[in-house]
Amino acid sequence: MNKQEFISQLEKALAGLPQDDVLERLSFYGELIDDRVEDGLSEEDAVAEAGPVDELAKQILADIPLQKLVRERITGRRRMGAWEIILLVLGFPLWFPLLIAALVLVLCAYVVIWALIVGLWAVFVSFIAGAVGGVAAGVLQFIKGYRREGVMLIGAGVLLAGLSVFMFFACRAATKGAAELTKKIALGIKSLFVRKEK
Repeated sequence: MNKQEFISQLEKALAGLPQDDVLERLSFYGELIDDRVEDGLSEEDAVAEAGPVDELAKQILADIPLQKLVRERITGRRRMGAWEIILLVLGFPLWFPLLIAALVLVLCAYVVIWALIVGLWAVFVSFIAGAVGGVAAGVLQFIKGYRREGVMLIGAGVLLAGLSVFMFFACRAATKGAAELTKKIALGIKSLFVRKEK
């Protein structure tokens, strides 16, 4: 695809975002493609290096602060009519508690996700502490002459050390997954405030 088609598709993908951000991003990618063409690439190769339009649109949405999207959505491009204001005021006892409940649910989801991650890391740390403590206690028991108990404690310590290795990789994968999930939740919330053009 050439530069004009790319810019046109990107503009369609960014429809609904604040206009100044759209113009800024279109200008940025236009200049980026022009710079790559000046460096000797063909226009099609320069467009291909910029990346897929859908991925760029997702990244641009992620970069725009939520406050700006909310402000743009609330103020919009037109003034509210008197009947809309009356409906907002009269419906306040209904929509405000629902809004608060939705915000609390999202906050609870974040807290639960990250509490699970913290719990997993706490288990990992306890495995490490158990391994060190087991080996140390086993050595002490062995020195005192309780060989059977010493060997058993050292074995338990080594077992916990081995489990902690597996637990580390599980915790790391779970943390990456939780970060990705919370990022998707944030993008989903942001997308609710994007005004789609008709």
